[in-house]
Amino acid sequence: MSAAANVSAKAQTKDQVAFILKWVASLIQILGYAATAFEVTPWNVYLFLLGVLGWFAVGLLWNDRAIMLIHVVAFAALIAGLLSS
Repeated sequence: MSAAANVSAKAQTKDQVAFILKWVASLIQILGYAATAFEVTPWNVYLFLLGVLGWFAVGLLWNDRAIMLIHVVAFAALIAGLLSS
């Protein structure tokens, strides 16, 4: 395998991981919204934490600082809420 093909294969694998991760994280966050609607606490917060961490990982894979920033802030807010309750 040539060096260019190896780089291309790694990029494709990274894209596949990001694709799966963003959909799994999104579904987990939707479950968090549903848990909030039905007052299933603290599981709603735990689901949000997982979703936020998943999206932060997507931000890392994409090297997207805006996605990383918003999810670090969301993570901190969720942790602060857990600690204050």
